[in-house]
Amino acid sequence: MNNKRMKKWIAIITALTIVLTAAAAFSSLTAGAETNGLTITDDFGRNVTIEGVPARIISLSPTNTEILFAIGAGDRVVGVTEYCNYPAEAEEREKVGGVSTVSIEKVVSLEPDLVLGDELNGKETFERLEELGITVVGLNPKNISEILADIMLVGTITGEEENATALVANMTQRMEELKNKTRNVKRPTVALVTWHDPIWVAGNGTVQSELIEIAGGENAFSDIKDWGTVSLEQFIDRNPDVIIVSVGHGVAGRQSYDYILSEERLKVVDAVKNERVYAIDADVISRAGPRIVNATETVYGYLSEYFNITEEEEEPSPAITPTTSPTPTATPSPTSTPIVTPTATPESPGFETVLAVVGLLAVTYLLRRTGSRKNKL
Repeated sequence: MNNKRMKKWIAIITALTIVLTAAAAFSSLTAGAETNGLTITDDFGRNVTIEGVPARIISLSPTNTEILFAIGAGDRVVGVTEYCNYPAEAEEREKVGGVSTVSIEKVVSLEPDLVLGDELNGKETFERLEELGITVVGLNPKNISEILADIMLVGTITGEEENATALVANMTQRMEELKNKTRNVKRPTVALVTWHDPIWVAGNGTVQSELIEIAGGENAFSDIKDWGTVSLEQFIDRNPDVIIVSVGHGVAGRQSYDYILSEERLKVVDAVKNERVYAIDADVISRAGPRIVNATETVYGYLSEYFNITEEEEEPSPAITPTTSPTPTATPSPTSTPIVTPTATPESPGFETVLAVVGLLAVTYLLRRTGSRKNKL
């Protein structure tokens, strides 16, 4: 297929995409106007209708709290869990119990318009709140694409779409930069340890495993599904090049890190022998929210030392200058984005502009195609 025909097909596909997108948008917006509510599907497959923009929000997990504050909805957060400690303003909000020990009475007393839940809250908590007429949306992202999608979802249901879009674009760009930096590096095997008795590690299918890959490493325990425990002998046998230990606050929070460094039987492990054992804030690396990019950049910083050492030891190879740079994607993959039916009406800000732009593009394409046909006749 020559370039001319290829361009023609690209133009056709683009035009069809524009028309279909416009039709879908118009249909969704019309449906929203009729129901006077926003209907979404949350991460648990629950269809939830939200009436109006929520003015009083309760977060039932630290991750949800971080998302709300990051997109500019923090001033509407009236309740959080005892573990919601970031940003600092979150600690000033009313406490509604722990993540798995939510006080239904406290939640009800705060009269929320919206509750953002979490898998650890338990099905019973969701059901009880719904029985009491409280709107609950559950978030449970399994990978980084779903984290980005959830941020967009929260932005939509809180009326903070613009801030959410900007945040997702920034996170995506930073992730793409890391992917580009680590595209051709020699990857060290990395063990991410969260506890030492028994040894808990991040396995395949976790956000943290994906994070390691983006940062330039290879998960030493990719054969384990999700999170799992390994014996000391298994850990030694796997012999990771790098060990990263998540640490909490205070002396107790560093127990696992100190154990890795002091355990005599671990002295034979390459990461320990070569002094490549690092600590990382447990809150930053464990929460599937905006700071997951910070965690990825921190891990990249640790692994870059390994990259540099490896480059010095090996024979230099010819430098390859890429001819093009990938364009960062500002939004999550459509396949991972929760289904959202906007509440906007035809009079909503931006609606007429969207239709005008879509119409102009479609008309321009059709006119060009018509002109092309006349020239051939």
